[in-house]
Amino acid sequence: MHFTVVIPARYASTRLPGKPLLDIAGKPMLEHVHANALASGASKVIIATDDERVRSSAQGFGADVCMTSKAHTSGTERIVEVIETLKEPEHQIIINVQGDEPLLPPGLIRQVAKGLSEHPDSDVATLCEPITDAGTLFDPAAVKVVMDKNGFALYFSRAPIPWDRDHFANRTDSLPSESIYYRHIGIYAYRALFLRDYVTRPRCSLEKVEVLEQLRVLYNGGKIHVAQAEEEPGFGVDTPDDLARVRGFFVNAQ
Repeated sequence: MHFTVVIPARYASTRLPGKPLLDIAGKPMLEHVHANALASGASKVIIATDDERVRSSAQGFGADVCMTSKAHTSGTERIVEVIETLKEPEHQIIINVQGDEPLLPPGLIRQVAKGLSEHPDSDVATLCEPITDAGTLFDPAAVKVVMDKNGFALYFSRAPIPWDRDHFANRTDSLPSESIYYRHIGIYAYRALFLRDYVTRPRCSLEKVEVLEQLRVLYNGGKIHVAQAEEEPGFGVDTPDDLARVRGFFVNAQ
C-alpha cells in the first residue's frame, strides 16, 4: 500500500498567529506533525504552505515543501495544487494530515490509508471515536458523525446527533445508558482522481451552514467510510489553552 501524506500548513491564524511554528518541546509544532507522518510509512510526506517562514522552517528540519497559492480558501484546495505539481496518478491515495495535530499517532495515518484501500467503493475514508461525556456531545467544536450499518457516513454535524428525544427531554447533562455517539477525527484519505473533481464543485448549503467541508462529499452523492480509531488520536491545537495542554503533554512524557 503506497500513500502520500500532504500537510497543509498556514501561517495566519486568528487565535494563534504563526501556529505551525509555535514551539513545543524545543521544536516547531509542524516538525512534530512531520515526524509522525514519516513514521507512518508514507511513500512521500509533503508540507504545503504559502508562507516563506513556514517553508524556511520546514526545510530546516529536512522536510519536502511545496509552495502553493495564497488564494486557496481551504487545506483541501492546497492539497490539490500539490498533487497536480507532483503529477500524482489518479488512484494514488492521498492523506490529509492537519498541521496542528502534533499528537496524531502514525498508526492512525496508516489506518485511514488502509481504510480507503480496503473500500474501493468509497470516495473518502476517515476515523471516529466514541463520545463518552455530555460535554463533548454538546460542544460545537467537536464534530459528530452518524454512520449506516456498513460504516458509511450518513451525516456530520456540530450539533448532538442522533438526538435522543426521550432522554434529552428531561436532561442534557448526561448521555443515554446505551450511547451511540461518535466524534469525528479530522484526518482524511482520498484518491487523487476524487480530489481533482471535488475542488471543482461549489460549496453546498449544508457545508456553509455547518462549516464542514466533508458535507460537500455527501451532498454530491459521494461515500465516506468511517472507521473507529484503533489508537487514541490525541488532540489538536486551536487555542492558547490547547497549546498549553500539548506542551504539558510533552513535558510529562519526558
